[in-house]
Amino acid sequence: MSSRDRSFPEIVAHRGNAADYPENSLPALRSALTLGIRWVEFDVQLTSDLVPVLLHDENLKRTAGVDRSILEISSAELEDLTANESLRFEGRYTDVGVPTLRQAADLLRGFPESRAFVELKRASLRRFGHEAMMAKVHEALGDVTARSVVISFDLPAIHYARHSFGAPIGWVVPQYDSLTALKCEALTPEYLFCDEAILPADGSRLWRGPWVWVIYEVPSLALALMLAGRGARMVETMRVRELLRELRGARTDEM
Repeated sequence: MSSRDRSFPEIVAHRGNAADYPENSLPALRSALTLGIRWVEFDVQLTSDLVPVLLHDENLKRTAGVDRSILEISSAELEDLTANESLRFEGRYTDVGVPTLRQAADLLRGFPESRAFVELKRASLRRFGHEAMMAKVHEALGDVTARSVVISFDLPAIHYARHSFGAPIGWVVPQYDSLTALKCEALTPEYLFCDEAILPADGSRLWRGPWVWVIYEVPSLALALMLAGRGARMVETMRVRELLRELRGARTDEM
């Protein structure tokens, strides 16, 4: 990155390019990577037979139109479902399924510079346990583990990831308050994720520490730049294509 670009935070594709494609799908991830995004983020749940898959909600209703829990459906049954977010995309996509973590890892292998934030969802952690979920995730990622960061709202999960695999970790903070700050100082994660909506409105600088701040739900370059001024080095967005377009336009204006 040139000195001209240092004021721009790095873009993380939230569930892939989820503005243009169904979230957490292979097309969404591939689109983000093809657009030149280095970091992608996706959510991981476990099926009833302990296969890690990319899915945010425990229930499949919103993404696949099936009122069933992913925790109670097998990976074989899942192959017959279409996760095309039909309400949001009005049936535009007809052949998008729920990908396995192995499939996502295979995709990442085709982009050697890519990196992944892998979010372990609490519903699966609670049902199957930290040890079982972490082992299945580690196995599915294979050699891509070396360029992946395990993240979660669940503190025990990321503690387990650090001490069992020596992997970098990211905590998705539930609140931005003094108690959370103390926990961050004790944990010292490599990354801290925070929803932009819960940050103080006074524009104060983000907590300093050995971590990289990743602020999510960032739809515009103006907000991204404001957050960079507060100390965020990365911003997470579903509007990947639009934010890149704004960013490139701003760089052109500076030349």
